[in-house]
Amino acid sequence: MSIVEQQQLLASIHPFELLDTRAISALSAQMDIAYYPKETLLISPRVPAEHLYIIIKGSVHELVDDELQNVYTGQDSFDANALIYNDVTSRFVVKEDLICYLLPKETFLNLIQDYEEFRSYFMKDFIAKHQSLKARQLQSDLTPFMLSRVCDIFLHEACIVEADEPIRTALFKRKTLKASAIVVQEKEGFGIITDTDLRDKVLLGEADLESAVQSIASHPLVWIDKNDFLFNALLIFTKHGIKRVAVKQKGVIVGMLEQLDLLSHFASHSHLIAVQVSKAESIEDLASIQKSQLYLVQSLNSKGVKVRYISKLVSEINAKVYAKVYELTLPPELRNKAALIVMGSEGRSEQVLRTDQDNALIIDDEADAESFTPYMQTFSAHLQRLGFPPCPGDVMVSNPQWRGSVSLFKKRIDSWVESFDENALQTLSIFLDAQCVSGKRELLDGLRKYLHKHFSGREDILAHMALPALSFETPLSIFSGFIVEKSHENEIDLKKGGIFALVHGMRTLALEYHIEQTNTISRIKELNNRGLFDKKFATELIEAFDTLSSIRLKFMLRHPDTLEHANFIDPSKLQKMERDLLKDSFKVVNTFKKFLIYHFHLNMVM
Repeated sequence: MSIVEQQQLLASIHPFELLDTRAISALSAQMDIAYYPKETLLISPRVPAEHLYIIIKGSVHELVDDELQNVYTGQDSFDANALIYNDVTSRFVVKEDLICYLLPKETFLNLIQDYEEFRSYFMKDFIAKHQSLKARQLQSDLTPFMLSRVCDIFLHEACIVEADEPIRTALFKRKTLKASAIVVQEKEGFGIITDTDLRDKVLLGEADLESAVQSIASHPLVWIDKNDFLFNALLIFTKHGIKRVAVKQKGVIVGMLEQLDLLSHFASHSHLIAVQVSKAESIEDLASIQKSQLYLVQSLNSKGVKVRYISKLVSEINAKVYAKVYELTLPPELRNKAALIVMGSEGRSEQVLRTDQDNALIIDDEADAESFTPYMQTFSAHLQRLGFPPCPGDVMVSNPQWRGSVSLFKKRIDSWVESFDENALQTLSIFLDAQCVSGKRELLDGLRKYLHKHFSGREDILAHMALPALSFETPLSIFSGFIVEKSHENEIDLKKGGIFALVHGMRTLALEYHIEQTNTISRIKELNNRGLFDKKFATELIEAFDTLSSIRLKFMLRHPDTLEHANFIDPSKLQKMERDLLKDSFKVVNTFKKFLIYHFHLNMVM
């Protein structure tokens, strides 16, 4: 290998790319290339570290008490901690014949001293290291997609008129500005007039051209801040099914963002799925959408979009699917006499690929609850046909236990609140993640308020409710090695090992603090705002949850047709960077479990 090739290789390895050209040149002159056969012991408590090893070819295993901790392969480096702290607890053994660079200890320590960014990588805390590693992992795609802001895209001039201005005058102003819509300035906000309003209220309606524009305006005007991310604008378009949003800066409208301009920037095709759903006239029309949704998830994931944002977008699309199936199943006179709610990962906006149904129906007390029964059986069957499998626990509208009047649900809430029964508390936990996707939303809002009001001061039940968060061991040994399940092909269950503890713990804390958000990250942020967590711990929790979800999605996309195994991953198939992130995330999960034990005094009920 020539000196130039050696320098290029070194500059491509993280974090050496942080060094300048002069430092890279100096390093290449001081490094040696070495060969070690299989089973060579490189570093141990009895064999001190004298070099930083940078692997060219081969692999090295790091072991503690014969338990595998890490596998290092091409372009990995080790062991910086031994050089910095003179503390070696592991054995580093060559697993496959090794060719590597040897960077002398003194040279490495000089780099640590002279280059702040290089030093911070090896000595930074959990949060900073996670963010650095993730940025490195997604660097090629993250910048153009996720960092684009509204101010980076073309904005159309807004046509703003006063509320009492005649429609005719407003139309002339719109023509002059070549605007696609008219924004109406009112005393307490804004309205908007689109071509649909003009068609329905002027051409086909009773309004004439001399009427005030306020009389035909639609509300509310949906807007986004000029400095917000474009991906959030994409979420808004998908959620509301609209073609344009107003753009504000310091409260003042500075332009209009059109859907077509945004989509040409992203080309994610989520709008096409949403349009397909809205235009569907039968269940058959909806059946073709699932493959499009899988493509959308794969596309966004490949572009470096965080799982939490993909989940929100998918949840908005799924909510539209649920609402459309509800509309196609129920006669018009029944649709607004009940609230269709989703729970589980769907209710938390954390579902990425479709899993089991988790839904319920809350019926207005003034309606005939029995009249919904045959339609709900059909509704569940339709969802199953669209790729939403039946819930193993039968948490579905087809089950009378998850369908009933407001009064009946209040009685059920009373029984949940007063009971220490494990099944009752599990049912309560399921209900806490409820979100309305169609029908009369106020019915769920009222029940949520009723629940929080009747749950005040029930610390005794909170402790029993929090206890399941400790049900599963975190798959991390005392020496930070992975504990795999021998009965499951040496894999780790990410859901039991980490995700469930975070989701259920936050759900219980949200109930205690009367927090209505259902999304796990939103709950963490709100608990931080309430002073329960400091900002550092809240950020660690978010990073850990994001890492677990991201790795889970990676394995789900490899086998999208066998989602029953989606929670299981083989850590040996992860890159070293991912293994490090996963181990750090499990450590945060363990810290959170200790917090729950202290906060709810779980040692008294275990």
